Amino acid sequence: MTLLSTPVALTHVRRLLTWAVCGGLTAVAAACSTKEAPGPLEPSGPVGRVRFVNVITDPARNPVNALLENLPFGVNLTYTTSTPASLPAPSTANYAAVLAGSRSIVLVRTAAPTVTVATLTFTVDQDQDRTVYAIGGAGSTPVTAFLTTDVNTAPTSTQTRLRVVQLSPTAGAIDVFVTADGADLSTATPTVANLAYQGVSTYLTLAPGTYRIRAVAAGTAPANRATSVTIDVTGVVLPGGGGRTIVTADNSTGGAPLRAFVLTDR
Repeated sequence: MTLLSTPVALTHVRRLLTWAVCGGLTAVAAACSTKEAPGPLEPSGPVGRVRFVNVITDPARNPVNALLENLPFGVNLTYTTSTPASLPAPSTANYAAVLAGSRSIVLVRTAAPTVTVATLTFTVDQDQDRTVYAIGGAGSTPVTAFLTTDVNTAPTSTQTRLRVVQLSPTAGAIDVFVTADGADLSTATPTVANLAYQGVSTYLTLAPGTYRIRAVAAGTAPANRATSVTIDVTGVVLPGGGGRTIVTADNSTGGAPLRAFVLTDR
């Protein structure tokens, strides 16, 4: 199956996306809303949940269309875009429910859908949440999969859960500070210390609020932190009862300036 990039075809594909994620892909309504629906949306076997995130640092291969088990899963996915959250309503859940087992996502160029960018294989177990990141691409390097297993246990309404995934090869190992906006880094303790490339932090429990997220090279002396910040994101809202993943990354072509973006887990 190929996905066309004309406006009419894209409209048709978006309709297919809703069908594919909500019905034909054996998905339950968790992929389409926050509540389960009875009847034909019930799967015929055990399911897990899957999210895909585009972290391909090659403008020549971006944006991409994603096909999950040969059915449309995402269209025109630009750098840092995730699916199914990016799908048209009502398919705006954070994850899509799919049959447990060995699965694959095939990425093709949106502008040239006969061109395969990568085939990403993974497994998902029953009742498991997984995120599939497409990484690489800068300097014509291969695009490969980086996988995380996500634990989306609900915190209380007076808490929020946060995790950091380090996908910036340029940054290397980093110390990450999640603080109030005007906090002094010279006296702060790293929220996550010495997180290497492709490292995943433990889940942190914080008070709900608006935070600033900054990163410096791991081991930077306290007095030098303020002038050594490589990633700086302000106004990050962490709601009570919610869960978020902060992903650190290179820019869309690889290298600096570095960045971070937020994924909604729950």
